[in-house]
Amino acid sequence: MAKEKTLEDLFHDTLKDVYYAEKKILKTLPKMRRAAQSPELKEAFAKHQEETQGQVERLTRVFEAFGKPARGKTCDAIEGIVAEGEEIMEEYAGNPALDAGLIASAQAVEHYEMTRYGTLKAWAMELGQPEAAALLDETLKEETQTDKSLSALAKAGANQRAKDAKAAAAA
Repeated sequence: MAKEKTLEDLFHDTLKDVYYAEKKILKTLPKMRRAAQSPELKEAFAKHQEETQGQVERLTRVFEAFGKPARGKTCDAIEGIVAEGEEIMEEYAGNPALDAGLIASAQAVEHYEMTRYGTLKAWAMELGQPEAAALLDETLKEETQTDKSLSALAKAGANQRAKDAKAAAAA
């Protein structure tokens, strides 16, 4: 008979999933930084790459708190989100809408991560691991701030540049 699955099993599976996602993001951010057109967006991607490295280190500490080795399992969700971002990089390369598309892709990643970290934090508390919950909350706050920063970049110019290109083409 199959072993009955518990909340702790679900927590560890989800933790492996987000660990894989963070490692994948670490590989993808340099590509996004190179593709970005505005210096501000390039800088935002560089900053997030640095933060992501810290997030991977925090996840390792969460694994340790549960007495488990830090390792990932393929995250189909992040694979799909990253593939969409790569498609935007290819289809919009050299176009005014590229930065707006990169921001949207990065925010899709952030929103995915925010849901995962919020859930993991709640489960860590439920499992009696407040230290792990605090580590997860620290990352959740960073992801939320990154999302807000990306929105500000979109509003400050990326969306307008993409829109103005259409008006210029019609003129």
